[in-house]
Amino acid sequence: MITKDILVADLVEQYPEVVQPLMGFGMHCIGCIASQGESLGEACMVHGLDADDVVDGLNNYVAKARS
Repeated sequence: MITKDILVADLVEQYPEVVQPLMGFGMHCIGCIASQGESLGEACMVHGLDADDVVDGLNNYVAKARS
């Protein structure tokens, strides 16, 4: 399960299918150096996104992709 505490780099490594929805949220920094030490929650804050909405969206996306 994805949480807002996961590092962006770890998120992409563990759930590569989330790259497309992250880009859809406007988070084009998934490959930048900051992703190595920035949590999903922190990245959402920087991008002006509601972290809970992003987490819910990503978990739903992964559940559908993996079913």
